[in-house]
Amino acid sequence: MKVDLFNFELPQRFIADRPASPRDSARLLDLTGEAFADRVVRDLPGLLQPGDLLIGNNTKVIPARLDGRRGEVKIEATLHMRTADNEWLVFAKPGKRLKAGSLIDFADDFFAEVVEKREGGDIRLRFNCGGEQLFQCLEKYGRMPLPPYIQRKRDDELTASDHENYQTVFAKEEGAVAAPTAGLHFTNELFQALEKRGVGFETVTLHVGAGTFLPVKVDDTEDHQMHAEWGTITQETVDKINAARLAGGRVVAIGTTSLRLLESASIAPGIIEPFTGETDIFITPGYQFKMVDLLLTNFHLPCSTLFMLVSAFAGLGKMHSAYKHAKQEGYRFYSYGDACLLKRMDIEC
Repeated sequence: MKVDLFNFELPQRFIADRPASPRDSARLLDLTGEAFADRVVRDLPGLLQPGDLLIGNNTKVIPARLDGRRGEVKIEATLHMRTADNEWLVFAKPGKRLKAGSLIDFADDFFAEVVEKREGGDIRLRFNCGGEQLFQCLEKYGRMPLPPYIQRKRDDELTASDHENYQTVFAKEEGAVAAPTAGLHFTNELFQALEKRGVGFETVTLHVGAGTFLPVKVDDTEDHQMHAEWGTITQETVDKINAARLAGGRVVAIGTTSLRLLESASIAPGIIEPFTGETDIFITPGYQFKMVDLLLTNFHLPCSTLFMLVSAFAGLGKMHSAYKHAKQEGYRFYSYGDACLLKRMDIEC
């Protein structure tokens, strides 16, 4: 499909640079009925049915943006995928002057060697430490990898607020360099209301990479190559999903990352298996969804792979109309913005 089909106008004023407070006070555009309905996230329990199962991504964002030097040259490195205990693929600026064997110093006790330069701009770094020690160094020297459309004037402001805000309340497994942003709307109070309603909650893990921010640079979706991300779904979670579906419940993905992993692990309609490994699934209109019935997601960038995904899920025309409505009503877009609830276009609610 032509990428231009997924374009729309979005003035800067609609882009949220601060989250809603409290989190579940964010607005929610309900697209599950015949007409659009303007709600708030804390209305979610009333929009779901007893027996439905929410699936969230429990990945935890690490401070993956590092400022270093190669001699006198300043280098900014953004980690986006772990390849070994002490190795990561990174995006580096400026990256053209880096060569295999180059050393980048991030602190007196923290540095990395360029091991490989790959096509597409990826650079593989080998750090002087690994495992938990590497994560400790990232906590000490790194910055939260906010999307480029969220601007902060001072690093101390970013550290003070975004270190907490750019993390879900159910984050557990370290490794993401971007937040699964639909999950940012959840609070402990909202989970209590969902439990009271009889809605279940389980987690999967997909370590979101910085590739999620990369623009689509081709004219046709068939020519776009997704960056791979690592994920896992346990047998226990698979059993909970199967039990919910057997009892007539619906699978509700919290965010596109949860959806992508659930679909990667599904081998046929309604059939899912445990999964551990990389996925580069790219979902565009025409894709046949196998597992997810409802999707809670934020409002996405024009021509992005995420807008392509929601268009595949709910219909391209419907999503263009929904985004037009959202702009008319002053909804807030992107990572810290508001949310919408979508139903798969081939099912009834």
